[in-house]
Amino acid sequence: MKTSIKLSALFVLLTAGVFATTAAKATEGTIDVTPKAKEVVTFKALDHDRGIKIDFAKSESGKSFVRVYNKDNELLLKDFVPSKTDVSKGYVLTGLEDGDYTMEITTNNQVVKKSIHVYQDGDQKSFFIAQ
Repeated sequence: MKTSIKLSALFVLLTAGVFATTAAKATEGTIDVTPKAKEVVTFKALDHDRGIKIDFAKSESGKSFVRVYNKDNELLLKDFVPSKTDVSKGYVLTGLEDGDYTMEITTNNQVVKKSIHVYQDGDQKSFFIAQ
């Protein structure tokens, strides 16, 4: 009788060990399919390279603000963007003087700042966004 109890206990332990290693192996090497955090704001060039296109992710508060400052920290532009859904908006930069500017976007309780350099390139205005 003692032998059958010992064998049963040993069998239970071995079976539990087999299931534990099988579960551990099943999770090894799996691909993480959790979605990455979506960027709140993305920047692209407008068609014909005349300005910046900003894509706003859906905002919890339903509103976003864009501000453009010159190098002396003077406010040149303030814009309200309703963003209850994903929104895209373009800003033409050809009217700005050559120089450095700061674009500040406030959305989802986050502030994203980008430095923009506007310069004359031949007969047209050009710009680049410092990363």
